[in-house]
Amino acid sequence: MTRFITLLLLLSLSGCGSQPYRAAELPSSTAEPSSEVRASLLQQYREWQGVPYLLGGEDRQGVDCSAFTQLTFRQRLGAEIPRTTLAQARLGYQVEMPQLQPGDLLFYRSRVKLRHVGIYIGKGEFLHASTSRGVMISSLNNPYWIQHFWQARRLTD
Repeated sequence: MTRFITLLLLLSLSGCGSQPYRAAELPSSTAEPSSEVRASLLQQYREWQGVPYLLGGEDRQGVDCSAFTQLTFRQRLGAEIPRTTLAQARLGYQVEMPQLQPGDLLFYRSRVKLRHVGIYIGKGEFLHASTSRGVMISSLNNPYWIQHFWQARRLTD
């Protein structure tokens, strides 16, 4: 746990975006170990499912994407991470899509300053607070997410 917290405190200055991925590059199920992290993230989803998106929101009345990831890391993974998407995008180190593990952060951007963050839960899916549907699980194969993928980051080794 100490290693996990130490790695969370280290910020990477690397902000390079990755090329959009193709479905063939998604992690295979054999590469993903059965995980307590996945189970914990799915429990978070059950408790927060449908909570509406609210820019600046930080509770069950409404939550934005970076607040949701911050709350999830605190409540489910026992770690403190920064509040903003940009600050979260500087944590840990960048990983490629085929190496994704539950708990990795996924970042998307549709314009230079418009960013979105979610948490990979395994099996080609991620948990996030969607502007249109609130807290939900989405597929990495969704054409929208494929088109707007920016980077994935791991906070642990």
